[in-house]
Amino acid sequence: MTAAQFLIRASEKILGHYQFLLDTAKSEHERETYAKRIEQERRILDRLLAESDQPARAA
Repeated sequence: MTAAQFLIRASEKILGHYQFLLDTAKSEHERETYAKRIEQERRILDRLLAESDQPARAA
């Protein structure tokens, strides 16, 4: 497993945890907080996926 694959898998796992927390949130404040974190993590995951699709550059 490459570092990029590891980060993608970790990001997907984090999204799952935040989704669970969102689904079980008891207050509107908690729901807003978890929804924002999910959106942030989705942006991170999208960036990781885009970078992993690009061919490796020579250093």
